[in-house]
Amino acid sequence: MARRRMVYEGKAKILYEGPEPGTFIQYFKDDATAFDATKRDVIEGKGVLNNRISEHIMGALNTIGVPTHFIRRLNMREQLIRQVEIIPLEIVVRNIAAGSLSKRLGIDEGEPLPRPIVEFFYKDDALHDPMVTEEHIIAFNWASHQDIDDILALALRVNDFLTGLFLGVGIKLVDFKIETGRIWEGDFQRIIVADEISPDSCRLWDAETGRKLDKDVFRRDLGNLADAYTEVAKRLGIMPQNGVKPRSGPKLVH
Repeated sequence: MARRRMVYEGKAKILYEGPEPGTFIQYFKDDATAFDATKRDVIEGKGVLNNRISEHIMGALNTIGVPTHFIRRLNMREQLIRQVEIIPLEIVVRNIAAGSLSKRLGIDEGEPLPRPIVEFFYKDDALHDPMVTEEHIIAFNWASHQDIDDILALALRVNDFLTGLFLGVGIKLVDFKIETGRIWEGDFQRIIVADEISPDSCRLWDAETGRKLDKDVFRRDLGNLADAYTEVAKRLGIMPQNGVKPRSGPKLVH
């Protein structure tokens, strides 16, 4: 596909103008960053793995009625997505104490939470993505009360699906981050899932050993990040194991 005009470049992805109005091409880079990009490296193949994993998850969410910006994968590093008006919030859903939650509240990492906890963070690299409340969101007009209700409903549905998807392949979903955006269908506005869902945006632990299979491998120098992401892809049936044809992955049970 011919290279198109670049619209935006982030730490892990680039957006190009799409082939049709209302679309973008999302390109997955091999760059890995942590600690507000003070730690960075290039991990060969990371972008390919995240593209395939995010395609698998976003496509499955579309299938079960959770709307996302994903349309289809174009090649090993690019996918066609819907153009959305991004809401400037990161939505984090936590099932098990880890990372900043453990530090803030003094809870031992690995302790199951009494219920899924949803947190909001304002997207601003210069401010280090500060945690905000619903009051901040309403006061600064980042989203309406109805938007927040829709975002919470989406986040918890994604959590239910991902928890089952990963547990079915022997992985605990500790927490994850999503972004959301607005689209319009006539005069009707909808909130949909945007950005990506991959080991870059999830904490994933092996259900038996607790081995980390996410970006904490890079953050904490725990081994080879590409190997960890490859393990996730193999378990999801996206990549063949030992020459065996890829499985279709866990099935949704109605």
